Amino acid sequence: MKRLFKVALVAGCMLLMAGIANAQKIGYVNTNELMQAMPEVKGIQTQMQTYQKSFVDQLTTLNNEYQTKGKAYETGREKMTDAQRTVSESELQDLQKRMQDLQTSASNQVQAKSSELMKPVADKVRTAINAVAKEKGYAYVLDSSQIDLIVAPATDNIQVPVRARLGLK
Repeated sequence: MKRLFKVALVAGCMLLMAGIANAQKIGYVNTNELMQAMPEVKGIQTQMQTYQKSFVDQLTTLNNEYQTKGKAYETGREKMTDAQRTVSESELQDLQKRMQDLQTSASNQVQAKSSELMKPVADKVRTAINAVAKEKGYAYVLDSSQIDLIVAPATDNIQVPVRARLGLK
């Protein structure tokens, strides 16, 4: 009986050690911080500001036209015939719809352009993270900018080696 107990105890210890040996390491990194530190991002931000300004200029022009026509409508409304009032109201509604459509379209286009310009930078960061994770033996790497890490040992933070691989100080 004692012998059977010893064999079971040794087998249990071996299983426990195998489980510990197979434990996979989890690291974490802040990808937003890495992306913002990339030198290419400054140029992309400048391009995006210029791109956004073109939409802002268009919206400003439409808004000025809307304001002008709105004031003209308000001052002349009493003297207008029903047909003229209907046409003016229709023009104002049309301008308002065009502004809303332009705003929606501009927002979508700016988002698409930003994604397009940032993709190579994101790919570069992801490649560096994968290389460091493989080199350091991490099976999983979490993005600390996307989730709140309640407990995060500093030894599992791979931010510094990834920055070094990217050539960032």
